[in-house]
Amino acid sequence: MIKRKLKPYVLPTFLLIISIIGLSTYAILNNLNSNLNDNPENLTYVSEEIITDDTPVMNTEVKMINPYTEESVTIGKYYYDYKGESAQQEKSIIFHDNTYIQNSGIDFVNEKTFDVLAVLDGTVINVKDDETLGKIVEIKHDNDYISIYQSLSETTVSKGDKITQGQIIGKSGTNELDKEIGNHLHFELYINGQVVDPMQYLNKEINQKNN
Repeated sequence: MIKRKLKPYVLPTFLLIISIIGLSTYAILNNLNSNLNDNPENLTYVSEEIITDDTPVMNTEVKMINPYTEESVTIGKYYYDYKGESAQQEKSIIFHDNTYIQNSGIDFVNEKTFDVLAVLDGTVINVKDDETLGKIVEIKHDNDYISIYQSLSETTVSKGDKITQGQIIGKSGTNELDKEIGNHLHFELYINGQVVDPMQYLNKEINQKNN
């Protein structure tokens, strides 16, 4: 093997280069540190958590209650179901002013006046007095549910009121449309703008969003 010797000037030159690099690096770091100390406003501090625990939207089961508690209340007229049996449909027809009308809700009847309750939590969106239908209360609930209470003799809520489930919103009464069945509550239920058979939802669990 042939041994090679470094030329006399190579080693000093190499050491000089290493020294220059070291001094340059030190100068740069020192200058950077000086700028940061002189200008603390340039520093950005993280004062909040980067990862947050957002509460997810939860679906909770809520039971829709009857709009009354009086045990002697019965059904005078049922919701008219186009797909229902003819015998049931006959009990869902209203005759008024020489016209047969398909019932869009359920008529709960009783000989004496009874308290009318909100079937779910919600907000009152309308309270009015109609010559044909009597006093009316409309309540909007979660998931685009709207409950309507007609044929009331009196109301105890106003538009914009926040209502809790089971709260008394009025009392049963009479109206001109269902005059022949006497004292009663006409109850309707809408979901996403479509009228539905209340019996498919009363006393049953329904999904509601809970943020």
